[in-house]
Amino acid sequence: MTVSGLDEVIHPAHRLQICAMLAAVDSLEFSVVRDALQVSDSVLSKQVKVLQTAGYATVRKVPMNSRTHTWLALTEAGREALAGHLAELRRIAALADPAAH
Repeated sequence: MTVSGLDEVIHPAHRLQICAMLAAVDSLEFSVVRDALQVSDSVLSKQVKVLQTAGYATVRKVPMNSRTHTWLALTEAGREALAGHLAELRRIAALADPAAH
């Protein structure tokens, strides 16, 4: 978390989108997230790795038939970090609302 209250791990657009998608479910398949973000496997892998390193996401590989499916999930710490980040974004957005002043 930065001094401003924004989480530097979550803040970049792709990671924010990943966290938001994962917050709504128990887990999502890697390919679903990749397709929704319209990024390559390598781009998504890099962003997920940052979230994993921060303890915000988990990756689970499940063998299915002749392929392995990769599932992504947000950890409790990731959910808390996302909630704090979104609260700070809402606070910042309210500054631009003349009705709020």
